[in-house]
Amino acid sequence: MRTIEIFDTTLRDGEQSPGVNISTNEKVEIALQLEKLGVTRMEAGFAAASPGDQKSVAEVAKRVKNSTIVSLARAVKGDMDKAYEALRHAQNACLHVFLATSPIHREHKLRMSKEQVLQKAVEAVTYAKNYFTEVQFSAEDAARTEIDFLAEVVEAVIKAGATTVNIPDTVGYMTPYQYGNIFRELHQRVPGIEGIRLSCHCHDDLGMAVANSLAAVEAGATQVEGTINGIGERAGNAALEEVALALETRKDFYEATTRLNLKEIARTSQLVSRLTGMIVPGNKAVVGANAFAHESGIHQDGVLKEATTYEIIRPESVGFKSNKLVLGKHSGRHAFKEKLVELGYHLEQEEIDAAFSSFKELCDKKKEISDDDILALVDAKMVRGTEMYRLESVQLSYGNLSVPTASVRLVRADGSTSEEAACGNGSVDSIYKAIDRATGEEVSLVDYKILSVTQGQDALGEVYVRLQQGDLTVTGRGVSTDVLEASAIAYVRAINKILERRGEVLVAATS
Repeated sequence: MRTIEIFDTTLRDGEQSPGVNISTNEKVEIALQLEKLGVTRMEAGFAAASPGDQKSVAEVAKRVKNSTIVSLARAVKGDMDKAYEALRHAQNACLHVFLATSPIHREHKLRMSKEQVLQKAVEAVTYAKNYFTEVQFSAEDAARTEIDFLAEVVEAVIKAGATTVNIPDTVGYMTPYQYGNIFRELHQRVPGIEGIRLSCHCHDDLGMAVANSLAAVEAGATQVEGTINGIGERAGNAALEEVALALETRKDFYEATTRLNLKEIARTSQLVSRLTGMIVPGNKAVVGANAFAHESGIHQDGVLKEATTYEIIRPESVGFKSNKLVLGKHSGRHAFKEKLVELGYHLEQEEIDAAFSSFKELCDKKKEISDDDILALVDAKMVRGTEMYRLESVQLSYGNLSVPTASVRLVRADGSTSEEAACGNGSVDSIYKAIDRATGEEVSLVDYKILSVTQGQDALGEVYVRLQQGDLTVTGRGVSTDVLEASAIAYVRAINKILERRGEVLVAATS
């Protein structure tokens, strides 16, 4: 039984999903949960992309102890230098350097010959070995690279010291048979390939990322790269939870397994969904709301008689459970802290205090408090660093025969306040126009979603917004028993992210 290494790139490739912008504290929270999941290699970001990304990689490197922390870098010395600075405090570190190899990339993007690409790849790995014991090389767009040249590049970087070689299907073009065949060919053509990790990285443009990843495992790959919930650039990456469950459920066929703690899958999926604002579809395999639901009478009858008639995976095996939180308004701080630990949080005392205060407020508004309530509340309320603006109050005047009017009061980081009012086409529109006036920011609302966290008339409402300002696109999230208040909170948080990102761009431009 082979053990397949899992390389998680949720914090790097996953964050490249359009509109996703994860703060440093949120990245650390996800990283600690990935560590709990059992991910042994996680890509914390692209350190050279921005000062904020470099800071995030450094913070993850400091906090995570049981996983190898990876930073992406182009085959450029400056990128590798910044990755070294970000990873220098990691207990286990790896540099992930990439260079395109396909004809279309060589001609149109790099404008380099085969010889130049080969030379640059070797130089990059050689330079990286000055800093890192572990170096991963990715041949970007390897799947569309001539097999002879790809084998030549792989052999050369192994000789230069690469300990992992990644063969990505960068644009999701391959079929399982074709992609698996690349790995078979490399095993036959490249001396020494059995001494390194041979990795696969598949995108889902044609919906075959997981199938292609499994085909690579079948053909000799020893590492699978992907993201939680399959998020990522364009149509996303291979969903790691699907790969892991396929290997576990079909051990008889693949004769391979992973080191993942499968019971942490549901919790990890939910955390990533909440912090990125990317909703998991109900029909999503393994972690979707309907993954273990049965509506057909025939299916229900079969499951009641014997679960395996229609369930090849038990919901408990991936961490789903139906029990409700027993805490209430009489619960103490210690019990609340223990519940947070049970739910997978790793909070500082300041964050626990803030979450407990919000929990007590929620208890006065709701009769029953569920795990989902706590998860949503803590994610929305926990301290995430200094914000430029905080919503203090929102007032709304609305009637079906009158124009909706909203007034908002915002508190700035320096303690000063800003109050504005505005009319709009509806309640939410008037609130957002008032916030625009109060902040002086011009933004476009690209997306707006309302979700119910739990059931009942007193359910928490969860609002996601996506804002755009020039080239910047960010998401914001708000939670409240009042969806209009949640809408305002989400919008203000998105504006704070724009201000933060704009500041990072400015720092990068002047450094």
